[in-house]
Amino acid sequence: MTPTIKDVAAHAGFSIATVSRAINAPHTVNPVTLARVREAIDALKFIPSPLGRQLRGERTRLIGVVLPTLANPVFAECLQGIDELASAQGFRLMLMTTQYDAQRERHAIETLRAQRVEGLILTVADADTHPLLDELDADGPLYVLMHNDTKRRPSVSVDNHQAAFDGVRTLIAHGHRRILMLAGTLAASDRARQRHAGYAQAMEQAGLTPAPALEIDFNTAELAPSVLAHLTSGPSRPTALFCSNDLLAMVVMRGLRRARMRVPQDMSILGFDGLAVSELLAPPLASIGTPNGEIGRSAWQRLMARIGGEYAGPSLGLTLPHTLREGGTIAAIANVTHSGSLQRARGSIVS
Repeated sequence: MTPTIKDVAAHAGFSIATVSRAINAPHTVNPVTLARVREAIDALKFIPSPLGRQLRGERTRLIGVVLPTLANPVFAECLQGIDELASAQGFRLMLMTTQYDAQRERHAIETLRAQRVEGLILTVADADTHPLLDELDADGPLYVLMHNDTKRRPSVSVDNHQAAFDGVRTLIAHGHRRILMLAGTLAASDRARQRHAGYAQAMEQAGLTPAPALEIDFNTAELAPSVLAHLTSGPSRPTALFCSNDLLAMVVMRGLRRARMRVPQDMSILGFDGLAVSELLAPPLASIGTPNGEIGRSAWQRLMARIGGEYAGPSLGLTLPHTLREGGTIAAIANVTHSGSLQRARGSIVS
């Protein structure tokens, strides 16, 4: 009986999809995997269909991009950086979003693999312990991560821990002692967890007690009344907020304004991302800036180098510099006052 691709897959111990990529797009498959598939082909004397290969073509020139969302301009800026170089080099992009959901991440990656993409650029929930990334390492296609700050896998990011540390130190230097971090769901973002670790380190080094992050839905457009009450009520309320991204900081600013609190007179706010749109706020948002377009371009260049067999970097992770963008949303604690109604309700706050 003439051997089939199913027989080759069973002999090699891989999926049919993997064997198909090894035959039709060998440059997208891990060399160890490719060797095992070729050994199985030789052992079974399997002959791939020339007609099938002709119809499918040797290359798709298709790159998959997986992002949590496009509602956050951070990822749109990264995508623009990728698209600039992809278009110039004759590649097409196939985009999928996950809404910070692990099951959608799996579906997106599996869908793109089925489309025979030549490579992947991804932002995932947890880069270090992600089983699908382990599968890609063993089975292809080649990939590069964006914003996932990890030394274990090919990635392009800023040092999220250090960036948060630097930002919170700035708040402390302005006299703030009760600083709270607001973040999306920590389980859905290793970046947010690293930023909270940087916040905690800055607090501890200043002899202050860090608080658990106040977790808020990544996709929320409004602060819940209970969250707003936590931020604005009581004599021990925070005097400064460190938000894990600029979009969340903008939501917070709107919520505080509706609670008749002034920024920065009643509350200082520091964001993270350095979005251009957040500079249009009144006052402009102080933020830890990340080079989002450059992250996208660098991820593309690193992926092309991996696909071309030219990647020989000193480490898997590429760390780009962050900046601290001054804005009008941070005030020294000596200048932080309460509005008249808040003062009457709560009395003076002592830092």
